[in-house]
Amino acid sequence: MTKAVKKQALGRGLSALLKDPENDIKSVDDKNADKVVGNILEVDIEAIEINPFQPRTNFNEEALQELASSIKELGVIQPITVRKLDFNKYQLISGERRLRASKLVGMTTIPAYIRIANDNESLVMALVENIQRHDLDPIEIALSYQRLIEEIQLTQEQMSERVGKKRSTITNYLRLLKLDPIIQTGIRDGFISMGHGRAMINIEDQDVQTDIYQKIVSQNLSVRDTEALVKKHQEGLKPTTKAKKGSSFTIAEEQKKAFTNFFGAKVDVNVAGNGKGKIAIPFHSEEDFNRIVKLING
Repeated sequence: MTKAVKKQALGRGLSALLKDPENDIKSVDDKNADKVVGNILEVDIEAIEINPFQPRTNFNEEALQELASSIKELGVIQPITVRKLDFNKYQLISGERRLRASKLVGMTTIPAYIRIANDNESLVMALVENIQRHDLDPIEIALSYQRLIEEIQLTQEQMSERVGKKRSTITNYLRLLKLDPIIQTGIRDGFISMGHGRAMINIEDQDVQTDIYQKIVSQNLSVRDTEALVKKHQEGLKPTTKAKKGSSFTIAEEQKKAFTNFFGAKVDVNVAGNGKGKIAIPFHSEEDFNRIVKLING
């Protein structure tokens, strides 16, 4: 505990550098940069702006109040991380809950790691640090991954290396964004779990998705129940193939003989298993053909 207090006290002393215009540090090559960049310093809360790349968008008010009470009692144990923008101006990279809670209890400064980073680096750091340190909901994580793909143009393999997650894990999160927005909101609000959402992903019809979602919520279905419900729906979409049954329709020998006697030729009668068939009447010449036609025409 003594070591931690001493480090924060040192940070408060070095914080004077941040408010000295002659020591305005804008890059790691500037004078005294080694004393600021990467170190924990006390930063004016009012000098910190919220990171527009912040993955977290939902904050539980009750949990925030509990954190505020803890900070009032013990102080900010884990420093936030900020990016230096300009003279005495910073942008939050990670730690928005701690920053919000500190404001609630009226703190004017907060311990912070100081970094100098461009926007792309800021987005990556915000994502990585927030995923590692906070319990973001699955949709927030998915949106963060999607933003890295679209804005930073990282591949899933590169993201896997950056955030320390398996590529299959990243893919599973991204697939949640295929769900109907109502279901995504349900996951964010805790009405259903990520497992429920994953069970519905393969259903393309979003109306069907929402119908199943309503059943999950109203009937309190488990993930396994949901998987069974989805499986039943998918099987109902498959074309049903009726088993071929042997036809009970047969041609008696007497009927074949009647055809033969009528046409004056051996008539071939074939019946398939489905009851369909054909009658073949042979003829031996044009005259014989005309004879058979006259018989048919009556």
